[in-house]
Amino acid sequence: MRKFLVVLDDSRECLNAMRFAAMRAAHTRGGVEILAVIPPEEFNHWIGVGDIMREESRERIEAHFEVFAKWMRDKQGVDPELVIREGEPVSEIISQVHDDPDIGVLVLGAGTGKKGPGPLVTQLTKNSGSLPIPITIVPGDLSKERLESIT
Repeated sequence: MRKFLVVLDDSRECLNAMRFAAMRAAHTRGGVEILAVIPPEEFNHWIGVGDIMREESRERIEAHFEVFAKWMRDKQGVDPELVIREGEPVSEIISQVHDDPDIGVLVLGAGTGKKGPGPLVTQLTKNSGSLPIPITIVPGDLSKERLESIT
């Protein structure tokens, strides 16, 4: 089964990327893998404090994931998987693509602000020529209705 890999973060554009991945997976009988990356700078503290912060980050990610997972299961009939990695986001995304041969498409949400599409979109499109899969970039300001019509 081909899986759509989508990145879970705190950005607004993440929502449209999640919607797109779930709708495409539902229409193509694929799956969704949701990747959350915990950056290493979050744990540059004493070992005990770092461990507590790491656990809190995982709990926050799992709670955030459950919101998306419930919507995907209830509205799209897709049961997503959660993968949590620690490290630099771009390198961890690339590693996940290489580690899971069932991933067929990387789905990213593009920001709409003055800062451009966002650091992940910018950095990953620079690496797109060496990725073994295509990248789909979903505009952050697409309406839910427009997303439904194009998926």
